[in-house]
Parts: sequence; C-alpha cells; structure tokens
Amino acid sequence: MSNTLKNRLLIAGFIVVLFMCYKFAFAKTFELKAEHDALIKEQQIFKNTPKQLALLKKKKQYYDSLLTKYKIGGTSLQNNLLNKVTRFSKGNNLKVVDFSAPHVYTEKSLIINTYSFTVEGHFNNILQLIYTLEQRTKYGEIVSVSYEKKKNYRKGTSYLQATIILQSFG
Repeated sequence: MSNTLKNRLLIAGFIVVLFMCYKFAFAKTFELKAEHDALIKEQQIFKNTPKQLALLKKKKQYYDSLLTKYKIGGTSLQNNLLNKVTRFSKGNNLKVVDFSAPHVYTEKSLIINTYSFTVEGHFNNILQLIYTLEQRTKYGEIVSVSYEKKKNYRKGTSYLQATIILQSFG
C-alpha cells in the first residue's frame, strides 16, 4: 500500500468517524441545548406572571373608574348618549328634534357605530353640546356637524338646526 492511499483512507476514516460522532453525540447535545434554552424562556415568562396579573388588575380598576366617572353603565351606548343629550338640552334651552337609530359598519373586524341626531336652538348652546359630547363624555368623536337655518312661516321666526354625527368604535 502506498502512502497516498494510506493518507486517503486515513482522511476518509476521519471523516466517517467525525460524521458518526456528530450523529450520535453532538446532534443530541445541540438538541438538548435548544430544549434547555426554550425551558429557560418559559421559566422567565412564568416568573413574570404575578407582576402581569397585578398590572392587569390595576388596569381593570382604572377602566372601571373611567366607566363610573363618565357614567357609562350597563345600558347601551345609544341610551347613554340620548340621556346625556336630553339632560344637556333641558338645561341649555335646546330641543332634540331627531335621534336616529345607529348605523353599524364593520371594517377589518372593527365595528364602527355612527349616531345621528338633530338639535334645535342657539348656536352657542349647540356648540357647548358638541364640546361636551366630544371632550367630556368620551362617547366618541364628532365626525360632522351640519347647521341649517330654517324659517317658521306661521310665526315669522327663524331658528337654527344642527345635525350632529358622532362615531364610536366598538
């Protein structure tokens, strides 16, 4: 046997032994190392669970306080909105002329409720109602306000009507 043949057999044998070592020893070690890392990550997640639970309880208390602050109870948003508009109208010399059923629209799993109602009265009082609805009650955002000056021909007087469209996401 020549030296080159011996060297080739030696190299081939070394490669075969290296492959067998990887197959039977190293591969299982790498597999166990990956499993160990995954278990350590799970342990960290479970270690933070009490903190996350306490944080979620605080968030629940905060949201419950917001619901009581803005007087959003168990009734529907439409009833709460109508109640707020009616109470404001009585105190500020406005008249609720029309309160339509909400228009419900779904876009990419987001439900959009659009409420339309018409009030009649002085411009400043209507403006105060709009400000109250959008800034103080948090029922949604005012999307559109359409003012229309109308005339009562029997009495010979003019009055202002505003159609307000409020949108909320649910």
